[in-house]
Amino acid sequence: MDINPLIFRAYDIRGIAQRDDGGTPDLTPETMYLLGRGIGSYMKKNYGPSIACGRDNRLSSEELFEAFVSGMITTGCTVTSIGKATSPMAYFAACNYDFDGAINITASHNPKDYNGVKIVAKNAHSVCGDELQEILKLIQAEEFESGKGELFNKEIFDDYLAYVKNVIKPGRKLKVVIDAGNGITGIFAPKLFRTLGHEVVELYCELDGNFPNHEANPESEANLKDLQKRVLEEGADLGIGFDGDGDRVGVIDEKGQFHHADYLLIPLSRALLAEAPGASVIFDIKSSKVVEDDIRKHGGNPIRYKTGHSFIETKMRETGALLAGETSGHIFFANRWFGFDDGMYAAARIAELVSLSDKPFSTFFDDIPKVLTTPEYKLACADHLKFKVIEDLSQYFTKRYPCLTIDGVWVDFGSGSWGAVRASNTSPNLTLRFEAETPEQLELVKKTMLDKLREYPEVNFSNSEF
Repeated sequence: MDINPLIFRAYDIRGIAQRDDGGTPDLTPETMYLLGRGIGSYMKKNYGPSIACGRDNRLSSEELFEAFVSGMITTGCTVTSIGKATSPMAYFAACNYDFDGAINITASHNPKDYNGVKIVAKNAHSVCGDELQEILKLIQAEEFESGKGELFNKEIFDDYLAYVKNVIKPGRKLKVVIDAGNGITGIFAPKLFRTLGHEVVELYCELDGNFPNHEANPESEANLKDLQKRVLEEGADLGIGFDGDGDRVGVIDEKGQFHHADYLLIPLSRALLAEAPGASVIFDIKSSKVVEDDIRKHGGNPIRYKTGHSFIETKMRETGALLAGETSGHIFFANRWFGFDDGMYAAARIAELVSLSDKPFSTFFDDIPKVLTTPEYKLACADHLKFKVIEDLSQYFTKRYPCLTIDGVWVDFGSGSWGAVRASNTSPNLTLRFEAETPEQLELVKKTMLDKLREYPEVNFSNSEF
């Protein structure tokens, strides 16, 4: 049976699971059964046969989960279903229990017709990149393991809750509005925050795989408008938004202001560096230079690295970094946590920080230099073309400016201004971000990079902001 190789992305498996145009989806029960056999074989051979498996609340997730688990069992794996779960809860299972790995059936923040598979080994080591390509080759060659596997069930949220409560020690009681975007955190996050002693106002916490109110993607402020409004109406201390599988977070302060996820690293790293002077803090290629400068100013070791949760986790292990974050809302703690990204845990740490202060969250950013940083922009570019475009752009800009090319190309235009463009690993897009100290500098940076991008017919500007 054929399987679309393009669903094997840089750090997970992701494809279309439902189509209205009569075409065949990438992920059907048949392909998920095949993926179960392939991933089960790979995990059994390389890490061990005991695997925890959960799923989000997408409309296709239950059926695909059952097919996937059926395939895994044929390889001799012992599968423990943890039922509905955030991806970080699956990672927690790989750290807190004696499993050889954990898997979650999810497509994170992608549109409702998508689904996918996120895989970690023991201690939440991401199975990604070249390993996913090995799994693809294994499936194509039909080199499956065989054996008599078993299926068990285990409820893990109470253990997760107890662990978080043991390591998070809030001060004053906060009023927190939680917007789950109708994603899986809706059945977990309110209970977590109430257990930590906070007052919770629920917004879109009902599970609905149609995601009827807004895209479950807290990276975009447009998806948090209702949360901003509700925070002001309720006089709340914080507003917290989550993505579809709970590994990313967006935060609104008491004034209804949205703070980009890279900027959240500033108060978090300051608190960390007071405890652990000299600690390394990692941030992704698109993060503001203000973040880098602030970490250095407070005695930390700032490390700019590739976007992608699996890349960041690996770099944290290599460097011993205690904190990391991405502009997309992934925040990773290896201090009082396991080193993986977890939106609910990150939100609890931010709430802890605010609760231990007598000042509102907005004041945590008062002394940060004001620069002009754009949101992340997207330009459509087909999956099979986008990496060649990036390669060409890298060659062009590195001949003319100081650049980083660890992930796309990050161009230093001088005077604190920069631009970055990279290929998305989860969608057929290029992603861009720009920063400068003045509006004139910002326009010049944008024009320089966008004019070059317009030379490529494979880059589609038609539905963009430009």
